[in-house]
Amino acid sequence: MDFIQTFFLALIQGVSEFLPISSSAHLILPAQLLHWPDQGLLFDVAVHVGSLSAVIFYFRHELRSMARAWLASFASMPLLLNGRSGVGVKSWVKDPQAQLAWMLLLASLPTVAVGFLAKDFIGTHLRSTAVIATTTLVFGLLLGIAEWRSRRNAQALPLSFRLAMLIGVAQVFALVPGTSRSGVTITAAVLLGMSKKEGANFSFLLSIPIIFGAGCLLSIELFEQNTIVHWPQLFTAVLVSAVSAWCCIALFLRVIERIGLMPFVWYRLVLGLALIVLMLTSGA
Repeated sequence: MDFIQTFFLALIQGVSEFLPISSSAHLILPAQLLHWPDQGLLFDVAVHVGSLSAVIFYFRHELRSMARAWLASFASMPLLLNGRSGVGVKSWVKDPQAQLAWMLLLASLPTVAVGFLAKDFIGTHLRSTAVIATTTLVFGLLLGIAEWRSRRNAQALPLSFRLAMLIGVAQVFALVPGTSRSGVTITAAVLLGMSKKEGANFSFLLSIPIIFGAGCLLSIELFEQNTIVHWPQLFTAVLVSAVSAWCCIALFLRVIERIGLMPFVWYRLVLGLALIVLMLTSGA
Protein backbone atom coordinates (compact mmCIF):
# COMPACT_ATOMS: atom_id res chain seq x y z
CA MET A 1 0.00 0.00 0.00
CA ASP A 2 1.09 3.58 -0.57
CA PHE A 3 0.85 6.32 2.07
CA ILE A 4 -2.61 7.49 0.97
CA GLN A 5 -4.03 3.99 1.31
CA THR A 6 -2.25 3.47 4.64
CA PHE A 7 -3.57 6.76 6.04
CA PHE A 8 -7.11 6.23 4.81
CA LEU A 9 -7.44 2.62 6.00
CA ALA A 10 -5.83 3.37 9.38
CA LEU A 11 -8.29 6.23 9.84
CA ILE A 12 -11.22 3.93 9.01
CA GLN A 13 -9.93 1.26 11.40
CA GLY A 14 -9.34 3.73 14.23
CA VAL A 15 -12.81 5.25 13.99
CA SER A 16 -14.80 2.09 13.31
CA GLU A 17 -13.05 0.03 16.00
CA PHE A 18 -15.01 1.78 18.77
CA LEU A 19 -18.15 2.92 16.99
CA PRO A 20 -20.93 0.30 16.66
CA ILE A 21 -20.58 0.18 12.86
CA SER A 22 -18.19 -2.74 12.12
CA SER A 23 -14.61 -2.10 11.03
CA SER A 24 -14.48 -5.19 8.77
CA ALA A 25 -17.43 -3.94 6.71
CA HIS A 26 -15.70 -0.61 6.16
CA LEU A 27 -12.39 -2.13 5.13
CA ILE A 28 -14.10 -4.18 2.40
CA LEU A 29 -15.51 -1.17 0.56
CA PRO A 30 -12.21 0.56 -0.36
CA ALA A 31 -10.73 -2.75 -1.50
CA GLN A 32 -13.77 -3.52 -3.67
CA LEU A 33 -14.48 -0.05 -5.03
CA LEU A 34 -10.91 1.21 -5.47
CA HIS A 35 -9.24 -2.15 -6.12
CA TRP A 36 -6.74 -1.62 -3.32
CA PRO A 37 -4.55 -4.56 -2.31
CA ASP A 38 -5.15 -6.49 0.90
CA GLN A 39 -3.62 -4.54 3.78
CA GLY A 40 -1.80 -7.60 5.13
CA LEU A 41 -0.84 -8.76 8.62
CA LEU A 42 1.66 -5.98 9.26
CA PHE A 43 -1.02 -3.33 8.80
CA ASP A 44 -3.41 -5.28 11.06
CA VAL A 45 -0.80 -5.43 13.82
CA ALA A 46 -0.03 -1.72 13.45
CA VAL A 47 -3.65 -0.57 13.73
CA HIS A 48 -4.22 -2.93 16.67
CA VAL A 49 -1.28 -1.28 18.43
CA GLY A 50 -2.75 2.13 17.66
CA SER A 51 -6.26 1.27 18.86
CA LEU A 52 -4.93 -0.38 22.02
CA SER A 53 -2.72 2.61 22.78
CA ALA A 54 -5.69 4.95 22.38
CA VAL A 55 -8.04 3.12 24.74
CA ILE A 56 -5.32 2.56 27.34
CA PHE A 57 -4.37 6.24 27.27
CA TYR A 58 -8.00 7.38 27.49
CA PHE A 59 -8.73 5.15 30.51
CA ARG A 60 -5.25 5.40 32.02
CA HIS A 61 -6.43 6.72 35.39
CA GLU A 62 -9.16 4.09 35.74
CA LEU A 63 -6.76 1.35 34.66
CA ARG A 64 -4.20 2.44 37.23
CA SER A 65 -6.80 2.33 40.00
CA MET A 66 -8.12 -1.03 38.79
CA ALA A 67 -4.64 -2.53 38.68
CA ARG A 68 -3.89 -1.50 42.26
CA ALA A 69 -7.24 -2.73 43.56
CA TRP A 70 -6.99 -5.98 41.58
CA LEU A 71 -3.54 -6.77 43.00
CA ALA A 72 -4.75 -5.88 46.50
CA SER A 73 -7.65 -8.33 46.15
CA PHE A 74 -5.16 -11.21 46.14
CA ALA A 75 -4.21 -10.44 49.74
CA SER A 76 -7.45 -11.95 51.06
CA MET A 77 -7.64 -14.79 48.52
CA PRO A 78 -6.09 -17.39 50.91
CA LEU A 79 -8.91 -16.72 53.40
CA LEU A 80 -11.48 -17.31 50.66
CA LEU A 81 -9.83 -20.51 49.46
CA ASN A 82 -9.54 -21.85 53.01
CA GLY A 83 -13.23 -21.21 53.61
CA ARG A 84 -12.55 -18.87 56.52
CA SER A 85 -15.79 -17.79 58.20
CA GLY A 86 -17.20 -14.52 56.94
CA VAL A 87 -15.02 -14.39 53.83
CA GLY A 88 -17.22 -14.89 50.78
CA VAL A 89 -16.78 -13.73 47.23
CA LYS A 90 -18.57 -10.44 47.88
CA SER A 91 -16.50 -9.66 50.96
CA TRP A 92 -13.33 -10.84 49.21
CA VAL A 93 -13.66 -8.26 46.41
CA LYS A 94 -15.10 -5.25 48.16
CA ASP A 95 -13.39 -2.51 46.16
CA PRO A 96 -15.53 -1.50 43.14
CA GLN A 97 -12.39 -1.03 41.04
CA ALA A 98 -11.21 -4.56 41.87
CA GLN A 99 -14.68 -5.87 41.01
CA LEU A 100 -14.54 -4.10 37.64
CA ALA A 101 -11.09 -5.57 36.92
CA TRP A 102 -12.32 -9.10 37.67
CA MET A 103 -15.44 -8.49 35.58
CA LEU A 104 -13.32 -7.49 32.59
CA LEU A 105 -11.09 -10.55 32.92
CA LEU A 106 -13.97 -12.99 33.32
CA ALA A 107 -16.04 -11.40 30.54
CA SER A 108 -13.09 -11.78 28.15
CA LEU A 109 -12.78 -15.55 28.63
CA PRO A 110 -15.64 -16.67 26.31
CA THR A 111 -14.27 -14.73 23.33
CA VAL A 112 -10.70 -15.84 24.02
CA ALA A 113 -11.75 -19.50 24.22
CA VAL A 114 -14.03 -19.49 21.16
CA GLY A 115 -11.63 -17.34 19.17
CA PHE A 116 -8.76 -19.72 19.84
CA LEU A 117 -10.80 -22.79 18.87
CA ALA A 118 -12.64 -21.34 15.86
CA LYS A 119 -9.97 -18.99 14.45
CA ASP A 120 -9.24 -21.07 11.34
CA PHE A 121 -12.92 -21.73 10.61
CA ILE A 122 -13.80 -18.05 10.88
CA GLY A 123 -10.92 -17.00 8.67
CA THR A 124 -11.81 -19.59 6.01
CA HIS A 125 -15.61 -19.50 5.91
CA LEU A 126 -16.90 -16.26 7.50
CA ARG A 127 -14.98 -13.46 5.82
CA SER A 128 -17.11 -13.20 2.68
CA THR A 129 -18.96 -10.07 1.62
CA ALA A 130 -22.26 -11.93 2.00
CA VAL A 131 -21.56 -12.77 5.66
CA ILE A 132 -20.40 -9.24 6.49
CA ALA A 133 -23.42 -7.66 4.76
CA THR A 134 -25.79 -9.98 6.66
CA THR A 135 -24.24 -9.38 10.07
CA THR A 136 -24.09 -5.65 9.42
CA LEU A 137 -27.85 -5.62 8.83
CA VAL A 138 -28.91 -8.11 11.54
CA PHE A 139 -26.86 -6.60 14.34
CA GLY A 140 -27.81 -3.13 13.16
CA LEU A 141 -31.46 -4.05 13.74
CA LEU A 142 -30.60 -5.44 17.18
CA LEU A 143 -28.88 -2.15 17.97
CA GLY A 144 -32.12 -0.39 17.05
CA ILE A 145 -34.06 -2.66 19.42
CA ALA A 146 -31.57 -1.78 22.16
CA GLU A 147 -32.17 1.93 21.55
CA TRP A 148 -35.95 1.37 21.71
CA ARG A 149 -35.51 -0.59 24.95
CA SER A 150 -33.32 2.10 26.53
CA ARG A 151 -36.01 4.73 26.06
CA ARG A 152 -38.43 2.59 28.07
CA ASN A 153 -36.11 1.73 30.95
CA ALA A 154 -37.39 3.51 34.03
CA GLN A 155 -34.09 2.98 35.82
CA ALA A 156 -30.78 1.71 34.49
CA LEU A 157 -29.22 -1.30 36.19
CA PRO A 158 -25.69 -1.09 37.61
CA LEU A 159 -22.99 -3.35 36.26
CA SER A 160 -22.73 -6.68 38.09
CA PHE A 161 -20.80 -9.92 37.64
CA ARG A 162 -23.86 -11.52 36.06
CA LEU A 163 -24.34 -8.71 33.54
CA ALA A 164 -20.61 -8.62 32.79
CA MET A 165 -20.55 -12.34 32.00
CA LEU A 166 -23.62 -12.08 29.76
CA ILE A 167 -22.02 -9.18 27.88
CA GLY A 168 -18.87 -11.29 27.58
CA VAL A 169 -20.87 -14.14 26.06
CA ALA A 170 -22.49 -11.72 23.59
CA GLN A 171 -19.02 -10.48 22.62
CA VAL A 172 -18.33 -13.92 21.10
CA PHE A 173 -20.55 -12.93 18.15
CA ALA A 174 -18.03 -10.19 17.34
CA LEU A 175 -15.69 -12.90 16.08
CA VAL A 176 -17.93 -13.02 12.99
CA PRO A 177 -16.87 -10.19 10.64
CA GLY A 178 -19.44 -7.41 10.25
CA THR A 179 -20.89 -7.80 13.74
CA SER A 180 -18.90 -5.00 15.42
CA ARG A 181 -17.40 -5.79 18.82
CA SER A 182 -18.44 -2.48 20.35
CA GLY A 183 -21.85 -2.74 18.69
CA VAL A 184 -22.74 -6.18 20.04
CA THR A 185 -21.46 -5.46 23.56
CA ILE A 186 -23.27 -2.12 23.80
CA THR A 187 -26.40 -3.80 22.43
CA ALA A 188 -26.18 -6.57 25.03
CA ALA A 189 -25.54 -4.11 27.87
CA VAL A 190 -28.52 -1.92 26.98
CA LEU A 191 -30.86 -4.89 26.41
CA LEU A 192 -29.84 -6.19 29.84
CA GLY A 193 -30.91 -2.90 31.41
CA MET A 194 -27.76 -0.78 31.60
CA SER A 195 -27.59 2.81 30.40
CA LYS A 196 -26.08 3.51 27.00
CA LYS A 197 -23.15 5.44 28.45
CA GLU A 198 -22.29 2.82 31.07
CA GLY A 199 -22.67 0.09 28.47
CA ALA A 200 -20.32 1.91 26.10
CA ASN A 201 -17.86 2.56 28.92
CA PHE A 202 -17.71 -1.14 29.83
CA SER A 203 -17.53 -2.08 26.14
CA PHE A 204 -14.47 0.11 25.59
CA LEU A 205 -12.73 -1.23 28.70
CA LEU A 206 -13.57 -4.76 27.58
CA SER A 207 -11.83 -4.06 24.28
CA ILE A 208 -8.43 -3.84 25.99
CA PRO A 209 -7.85 -7.56 26.69
CA ILE A 210 -9.51 -8.51 23.38
CA ILE A 211 -7.44 -6.16 21.21
CA PHE A 212 -4.31 -7.14 23.12
CA GLY A 213 -4.98 -10.83 22.57
CA ALA A 214 -5.80 -10.38 18.88
CA GLY A 215 -2.68 -8.28 18.41
CA CYS A 216 -0.52 -10.99 20.01
CA LEU A 217 -1.92 -13.67 17.71
CA LEU A 218 -1.38 -11.49 14.65
CA SER A 219 2.17 -10.73 15.79
CA ILE A 220 2.94 -14.44 16.07
CA GLU A 221 1.65 -15.03 12.54
CA LEU A 222 3.62 -12.02 11.30
CA PHE A 223 6.82 -13.32 12.90
CA GLU A 224 6.36 -16.69 11.23
CA GLN A 225 5.97 -15.01 7.82
CA ASN A 226 9.22 -13.03 8.15
CA THR A 227 7.57 -9.98 6.53
CA ILE A 228 9.63 -7.04 5.29
CA VAL A 229 8.80 -3.96 7.37
CA HIS A 230 8.26 -0.54 5.77
CA TRP A 231 8.78 1.53 8.91
CA PRO A 232 7.42 4.94 7.75
CA GLN A 233 4.11 3.37 6.69
CA LEU A 234 4.03 1.28 9.85
CA PHE A 235 4.40 4.35 12.09
CA THR A 236 1.81 6.18 9.99
CA ALA A 237 -0.72 3.38 10.53
CA VAL A 238 -0.05 3.27 14.30
CA LEU A 239 -0.27 7.04 14.73
CA VAL A 240 -3.37 7.60 12.59
CA SER A 241 -5.30 4.71 14.13
CA ALA A 242 -4.31 5.82 17.65
CA VAL A 243 -5.32 9.47 17.23
CA SER A 244 -8.57 8.69 15.41
CA ALA A 245 -9.51 5.98 17.94
CA TRP A 246 -8.86 8.29 20.91
CA CYS A 247 -10.97 11.08 19.37
CA CYS A 248 -13.73 8.59 18.63
CA ILE A 249 -13.83 7.25 22.21
CA ALA A 250 -13.81 10.72 23.74
CA LEU A 251 -16.56 12.06 21.48
CA PHE A 252 -18.76 8.96 21.62
CA LEU A 253 -18.83 8.79 25.43
CA ARG A 254 -19.68 12.48 25.63
CA VAL A 255 -22.62 12.42 23.22
CA ILE A 256 -24.03 8.88 23.36
CA GLU A 257 -26.84 9.72 25.80
CA ARG A 258 -27.78 12.81 23.77
CA ILE A 259 -27.73 11.43 20.22
CA GLY A 260 -28.70 7.84 21.04
CA LEU A 261 -27.92 4.81 18.90
CA MET A 262 -30.31 5.37 16.00
CA PRO A 263 -27.84 7.29 13.78
CA PHE A 264 -25.60 4.21 13.87
CA VAL A 265 -28.57 1.92 13.22
CA TRP A 266 -29.54 3.78 10.05
CA TYR A 267 -25.91 3.96 8.98
CA ARG A 268 -25.49 0.19 9.39
CA LEU A 269 -28.65 -0.51 7.41
CA VAL A 270 -27.45 1.68 4.53
CA LEU A 271 -23.98 0.14 4.69
CA GLY A 272 -25.36 -3.40 4.71
CA LEU A 273 -27.56 -2.70 1.69
CA ALA A 274 -24.60 -1.07 -0.09
CA LEU A 275 -22.54 -4.20 0.50
CA ILE A 276 -25.34 -6.36 -0.91
CA VAL A 277 -25.56 -4.19 -4.03
CA LEU A 278 -21.79 -4.31 -4.36
CA MET A 279 -21.81 -8.08 -4.02
CA LEU A 280 -24.54 -8.54 -6.62
CA THR A 281 -23.01 -6.18 -9.16
CA SER A 282 -19.44 -7.45 -8.78
CA GLY A 283 -20.22 -11.12 -8.35
CA ALA A 284 -18.28 -11.21 -5.03
